[in-house]
Amino acid sequence: MTARIDPESAVPPYEQLCRQVAEQARGGTLPVGYRLPTVRALAAELGVAVNTVAKAYRTLEADGVVETRGRQGTFVAPADSAAAREAAAAAETFARRAKRLGLDADEALAAAVEAVRAAYAS
Repeated sequence: MTARIDPESAVPPYEQLCRQVAEQARGGTLPVGYRLPTVRALAAELGVAVNTVAKAYRTLEADGVVETRGRQGTFVAPADSAAAREAAAAAETFARRAKRLGLDADEALAAAVEAVRAAYAS
């Protein structure tokens, strides 16, 4: 695994780490089942606080990119499992709420498309 933190970046260090690990996992550079370094080891390697790496690992786990197996460590998760389920659940919640708000399907879809564009533009 290769990761680099740019201290001059406006992007917080934990988010930089999340993006790099997610890109490597989804791109196949980090194969499913690959064991990531411990929080302390990676923090020392990158020159960041332990809490920075811990926050990145928690975020990656919530996003379904990695899975923690207790004392065994943190591993790259299958890309199509938790992340896809989480996205589908979020989309369903959005659709139900948009309907309750009185939006028709086209209006809801337009709102979703705009939100995705905005999220991916950053």
